[in-house]
Amino acid sequence: MLTAEQNRFITQVGPRTPAGTLLRRYWQPVALKEELEGKRPAKPVQVLGQHFVLFRDQAGRYGLLDRDCPHRGADLAFGRLEDGGLRCLFHGWLFDVEGNCLEVPTEPEGSKFCTRVRQRAYPVAVRNGIIFAYLGDGEAPALPSLDCFIAPDEYTFAFKGLMDCNWLQALEVGIDPAHASFLHRFAEDDEANDTYGRQFRSASADSEMPITRVMREYSRPEIKLEETSYGMRLVTLRRISNARTHVRVTNLLFPQAFVIPMSADMTISQWHVPIDETRCYWYAIFTSFGGPVDKKKMREQRLELYELPDYKPRRNRSNNYGYNSDEQALETYTGMGHDINVHDHWAVESQGKIQDRSREHLAGSDKAITVYRRMLTDAIERNGAGETPPMVLDQQSAKSLTGPATVDGIGPTDRWEEYWKQTDSNRRQAAVWAASAPSAYVDGDASGSRTLALVRRATRLVD
Repeated sequence: MLTAEQNRFITQVGPRTPAGTLLRRYWQPVALKEELEGKRPAKPVQVLGQHFVLFRDQAGRYGLLDRDCPHRGADLAFGRLEDGGLRCLFHGWLFDVEGNCLEVPTEPEGSKFCTRVRQRAYPVAVRNGIIFAYLGDGEAPALPSLDCFIAPDEYTFAFKGLMDCNWLQALEVGIDPAHASFLHRFAEDDEANDTYGRQFRSASADSEMPITRVMREYSRPEIKLEETSYGMRLVTLRRISNARTHVRVTNLLFPQAFVIPMSADMTISQWHVPIDETRCYWYAIFTSFGGPVDKKKMREQRLELYELPDYKPRRNRSNNYGYNSDEQALETYTGMGHDINVHDHWAVESQGKIQDRSREHLAGSDKAITVYRRMLTDAIERNGAGETPPMVLDQQSAKSLTGPATVDGIGPTDRWEEYWKQTDSNRRQAAVWAASAPSAYVDGDASGSRTLALVRRATRLVD
C-alpha cells in the first residue's frame, strides 16, 4: 500500500516530474516502423506527455522534432515532406531530421537568418519494426544486445496496442505471475495446430500439456526473484508431481519492459510507454528461435483485435470488453473472449485511469510488484540526485547485456534450475541466428556495480 503522494511520485511522467525525468534517460518506443510506410511518412506522436512530429525524409532518414514550429508555433505535423526535410505550412520554414533550419523562404535572398534557428530534434533508432527515440538531455545511452534487437528481421514481428490507463499498472500485470491461473483460464484447451501466434495456447516445452491446462489446474505457484544486471528475473514454479514441475522464467527489463515466453520457440519483449498520465501504448517484438515468423498471419490475427490507425482494441471499456455471461459460465473465466490481451486490458483499466494504490493490499504472490516499486522509487531518487540510474548503458556494457533467457517448460522437480538453463541453451544452439550468442542466463554486471547494489537493496526478501 502506498500513500497518495508516493503513488503520484511513481506514476506522473510529464516534463520535469521525477518519474518523467527518469524515463527520459532511456530509449522510448514512439511508433511502429509500419506507421511510416504509407504515401506520407509523417505523423504526430505523443510520448511522456510531450507532442512531437515523426517523419522519414526523402533519403530514408527518420527524424523526431518538437511539434510546434519555432517560428510562431504552427503545427509541423501537417508539414510538407520536400527538399530534404519537413516544411512548415505557415511560412515555409524547412527543417531536416537533425532540427537544422535549411530554409526561411520569406527572408531576403542571401539571408543567413536560418543559420540562427534550430528546432529541437531527438535521436532516433530503428530496431526490428519499432522506432525508438531518446527524449532526454545529453548523450543517448547505448541500446543493449537483446535477442529482440539482434535477431534478423525475418525472425521478428512488431505490434502495439492502446491502453486506457496509466503506464505503471499496465506494466505491473506483466510481472504478476499468479494472475494467469485465473484471468487467463479457459475451460478447454486448443488443438496443437491452432496455437501459432497465440500466447498461452501452445504446449509447454518437453511436454504435451497445454500451458492453459497448467495455469488452470495449478493455481498456487512458488515465485522466486533474482537480481540481474538488467533488472529482475522471475522464476515461477508449479509443481505437477513429485517428479515434474512446470518452470516459467520471465524478466523485468528496467525501467518499463518485460521479456516473457510466448511458446516453446518464441518470446515477447514488451515495453509500456506513457502517452500521457492516463493512457499508454504497449509495444512488443515477438522473436522466434525456431524458424522465420509468419508476419502476415501474426498481423492478421492482431488486426482482428485492434483498429487502425490508433491500434485501439475493438473490445474495450466502451463495450464492456465484449463481456458475455454465457461464455463466462462455459468457456472462459472472464467471459471476454479468448485473447489474453483483452483480459489484461480489462484488469488494468478497471483499476481506474491511475490506480489508487493507497487502497490496495498486496499479498505474497505480488512480491515482484513490491520489489519493482522499490527499484523504481530508488532509481527516481538517485537520478534526481545526479547519479546514473540502472540500465543507462555505455557501448561496452550494452554489448555484454544479452538475452534475457525465457523458458516455459516442464522438467524434473529436483533439478528445475538446471533444467531451464539447459532448455535455454539448447534453444539457442538450435537457432540459426542465435547459435553463436552467449548463454543469456550468465549475466555480467552490464550497468555497473552501482546498479546491482541498487537492485540488491530492493530485493532483500524475495524468496
